[in-house]
Amino acid sequence: MSDSTTYDAIVIGSGISGGWAAKELCDKGLKTLVLERGRNIEHIKDYPSAMKNPWDFPHRGQLPLSVMEENPVIGRCYAFDESTEHLFVKDKDHPYVQEKPFDWIRGYQVGGKSIMWARESQRWSNFEFTSPAKYGYGIDWPIRYSDIAPWYSHVEIFAGICGNRDGLEAMPDGEFLPPFEMNCVEKELQQKIGSKYKDRFMVQGRGAHLTQPKEIHLKQGRGLCQARDLCTRGCPYGGYFSSVSATLPWAQKTGNLTLRPFSVVHSIIYDEQKGNASGVRVIDTNTHEIHEFKARIIFVNAACLNSNLILLNSTSSRFPNGLGNDNGLLGKNIIFHNYRGSLSASYDGPDDQYYFGRSPSKPIMANYRNLHQQDTDYVGGFLTFIGAYRSRGSSENEIGVGLKTSIATPGEWKVYMSMQGETLPKETNHVRLSKDRKDKWGIPLLITSVDYDDNDEKMVKDFLQQSTEMLEAAGCTNIQQHDSQQAPGLDIHEMGGVRMGKDSKTSMLNRWNQLHLCKNVFVTDGASMASTGTQNPSLFYMAITARAVDYAVEEMKRLNL
Repeated sequence: MSDSTTYDAIVIGSGISGGWAAKELCDKGLKTLVLERGRNIEHIKDYPSAMKNPWDFPHRGQLPLSVMEENPVIGRCYAFDESTEHLFVKDKDHPYVQEKPFDWIRGYQVGGKSIMWARESQRWSNFEFTSPAKYGYGIDWPIRYSDIAPWYSHVEIFAGICGNRDGLEAMPDGEFLPPFEMNCVEKELQQKIGSKYKDRFMVQGRGAHLTQPKEIHLKQGRGLCQARDLCTRGCPYGGYFSSVSATLPWAQKTGNLTLRPFSVVHSIIYDEQKGNASGVRVIDTNTHEIHEFKARIIFVNAACLNSNLILLNSTSSRFPNGLGNDNGLLGKNIIFHNYRGSLSASYDGPDDQYYFGRSPSKPIMANYRNLHQQDTDYVGGFLTFIGAYRSRGSSENEIGVGLKTSIATPGEWKVYMSMQGETLPKETNHVRLSKDRKDKWGIPLLITSVDYDDNDEKMVKDFLQQSTEMLEAAGCTNIQQHDSQQAPGLDIHEMGGVRMGKDSKTSMLNRWNQLHLCKNVFVTDGASMASTGTQNPSLFYMAITARAVDYAVEEMKRLNL
């Protein structure tokens, strides 16, 4: 580790977007410091549960009641179990203040949540960029699909995204590796729904999995996805994309990367005389010593809410309310994805067919609501996850040979649908710093004040109604509707607070993810989002980060930064 305190660039955070910032900066020759508040993790070496069998865990993968009672927030996360608990922040380790219920799911280690993410990787369409202004529920994005499309290609080729070229206007095609296959019942659902609804397209999912590794992936030291679907433990094969398997090792090979774990960022230091940021103030998590590092440009990629926290805590005489916060919008317009609605059903599928492997990429249905015109009593739209599976046979009242036979015999075919709905940016949905409560490093706690509104309720109702009709048309029975009523945050897609825009009066960042009022600071994680769109956001973060780095380096060459 270098003893230097001066670098060309500093990246705050090492997750999906931070890893991409590091790779792109180092590839372009900049000496880059990456700050990570958590511990170091190295690919393969630090995946202790990756190759374990269920019987290798004391509780067969389940967590003891005591752990769940101590962690009411993280305990609700789908990926938190005995095989992954070491990758998540426990509730007591970094508290926050819930003014309204909000489940803040975090992973503090090198690689962040890129180790445990769901790997869904769809491109945004132009609808995502134009709908908020067109239908009056948000500001106009300062970019369009054409601005980001080449950068989508850039990151897809390196990361490895599998999928079909489906030709959908609402979900553009990308640079795809071969897709996983739908199972026989999913193909039947696709045919039946498609024949009745000409505007609804069920397609195979697009996922960050190496179904057919290319030379660029082999150079990264990654290999074929084994379809184990144990991804949240870390993949020793490098079969899916993460910062620790791909971007950070790539950056390391350039000789330009310095990675500093155990480094909580307190604030960004503003130079009043020069009118820009001079560096970053860091607290060592182990010693509590304060360090300051300097750089010409700073990329903020701490994950949405922590990026908001850092900027809010970056106060100075020029910016008493947070860095670049003259308009008072920093921390406001927090948005997220609405996951509340889901359905389950039975299907009379073939008893003599099953499927091979545990496909980690499941079918999806592109958004079909409020595209060319508003066709509902709410605005925004939703993506639908849809799939079919066979449960295990009943083992009730069985022992010995009977038990073995029962659990080895597949049960009936089941079908599910679940929503990923757009929520609306509102100033009332915000985060702010506590005035009297601090964490163990002396940094103010974050207060979350985020909730649903009437638009969300109408969307859930419509999703459930439309999905029920589609399942009925497909021949499903025993259809059950579910509204989880889960708090915001459990989607793990929190966005906004430092949004992009055309006007410095209504946004914090310009079209290059650059703070309007502090040009050498860039924010390219979820905090930069002006709206949620209906697609999964991580691929967008990767693309917009690579785009911003390219711009920043060119501006440095022109001596504008």
